Amino acid sequence: MDLSNLSNGVHRLRKKKRVGRGIGSGHGKTGSRGMKGQYSSAGAEMPGKVFEGGQMALFRRIPKRGFSNGTWAKKFHVVNVGDLQNLPEGSVVDQASLDQAGLAQGPADGIRVLGTGELTRKLTVRADHFSKSAREKIEKAGGKAELVAKPKPPVRNKMKPKQAKD
Repeated sequence: MDLSNLSNGVHRLRKKKRVGRGIGSGHGKTGSRGMKGQYSSAGAEMPGKVFEGGQMALFRRIPKRGFSNGTWAKKFHVVNVGDLQNLPEGSVVDQASLDQAGLAQGPADGIRVLGTGELTRKLTVRADHFSKSAREKIEKAGGKAELVAKPKPPVRNKMKPKQAKD
């Protein structure tokens, strides 16, 4: 082995192709776009990843079955009665206090309290739903289980108002 058969190896940083800088650059005139065609002019966009050359797209070919209510599904934080045992006596437990305690973090549409575990502290719990056993255990400990009032849906008047006659 001598210096004549050494190479620089693989170049990680390849120089940028500078197109449209004259004939001598090797990428002049048409700027590596070819002579004619849809993509030779400026402003032409290449098709997306799912484009299949005019063939019926895969998503349109496969059968559509079933239904997903993911668009309308609501996400609730689930808290067990046993988790509330660590909260201070006589406190009001709502979504903000559960978030602060680390029991129900992140965005959600409400709180559901379930009856797993035991509770001996007197607490006022405000949630969107209580299981039957959870309500009994909270009230047995001397606390209150209060349902959070849901916002009322807007009233829509579908009738057009009558026009006053002059």
